[in-house]
Amino acid sequence: MAETYRAIELQRIAQTFREATAIVERELEAPGPGEITMRHAWCGVNGIFDTQISRNAVDYVPITPPVTMGVEAVGHVAAVGDGVTAFKVGDPVGTVRFGGGYREAWTAPVDRFVPVPAADAEHLTLISTGVSAVVAIEAVAELRPGETVAVSAAAGGLGHILVQLAVRLGCKVVAICGGPQKAARLAALGAARVIDYKSEDVGAVLDAEFKDAVDVAFDTVSGPIFDAFLRNIAPRGRLVIAGVASDLDGTPDLVTAPRIGNALYYKGASVRGFMNARHSELWPAARTLLFDLLARNALTVWRDPTDFAGLEGVYGAVEHLISGRNSGKVVVRLAP
Repeated sequence: MAETYRAIELQRIAQTFREATAIVERELEAPGPGEITMRHAWCGVNGIFDTQISRNAVDYVPITPPVTMGVEAVGHVAAVGDGVTAFKVGDPVGTVRFGGGYREAWTAPVDRFVPVPAADAEHLTLISTGVSAVVAIEAVAELRPGETVAVSAAAGGLGHILVQLAVRLGCKVVAICGGPQKAARLAALGAARVIDYKSEDVGAVLDAEFKDAVDVAFDTVSGPIFDAFLRNIAPRGRLVIAGVASDLDGTPDLVTAPRIGNALYYKGASVRGFMNARHSELWPAARTLLFDLLARNALTVWRDPTDFAGLEGVYGAVEHLISGRNSGKVVVRLAP
C-alpha cells in the first residue's frame, strides 16, 4: 500500500476557516529530479489570512477550491530526488510557500524549501514572521537609531520581534497590547512605554505623551489605532501598514474624515504599505541575521503557550489567534 499523509484542504468558500476546509488523506509521492520530501514537525498559524482566504477575500491569491492551506512549516528531509545536492535525508528544513503549511508531508521542487538550523518552533517563527519584522524595519520603515517607534499588537508574533529589533537600534519603543501580563512581558523586552488598550485609551495616551513625536509606527490593526498613529506622526515620520487585523472580509473600511494628504504633506511624512511577499529578494539575508541573533541569545522568540497538536489542532489555533488571546507566535506541533 502506498504511503499517505494528511493535509487541510480548502473545499468551499465560506465565512470561517472551519466551515471552508476539511482534513483529507493523500498519497505521498516520491521526489522526482530536483525535488525533496519534507516531513513536517511544526507549522505556523496566520488566522486572519486563513479566514480571508476561506472567504476568497485576498485579491493577490486567486482561489479555486480545492486548495491546500497553510504557509510556513519546518520539519526534516525524508527523501531527495536525483540531482539534489543542497539537502540530504535528515536535514532540518523549512518552507514559507502558500500550500506548504497545513500538511504532514510535502514533495515539491527544492526551491520551495530553505535550510534551517533546527526544525523547532523558534526557527519556524523566524523564517516567516521574523523575516517580516526585519524587512519591515530595514527596507520599508528605514528605521534609524534613536527614533521613537510605536507598535500595535506588540505582544503578537510580529509585534514582539519588531519591539526587540527596534530596542536593539536604541529606539524608544511604545508598545500597544491588551492585558497586564502582555504589558509586563513587553516592558521586560525593553519597551519604554507600554499602553494596555484594555485599561488605557491608546489615542489619548499618544495625544498626551507623543504628540507629533512618533517617528515610525507599525500598524497591523487599522481602525482607531491607525488614526491615532497618523495624528501623532512626527515630521518626516513613516506609518507602516503591515496588516489590517480589524478587516477579516478584505474590504475597505469606509470612513468620513479629511483626506490624509494634509496631515502628511506639512510634516513631510508618509504612509507605507508593507507586504512581505513583495520583498522576497531580502529574505535570505534576513534569515541569516535572525538565526545569528537567536544563536547568540540576542533575540527572544515568544511561542504562544497554548498547546495545539496535529492538523486537528490548527482549527483551534486559528480561532485562538483571531480572538486576540494569543501572546507570541501561534504554532502547531505536527510530529512528536
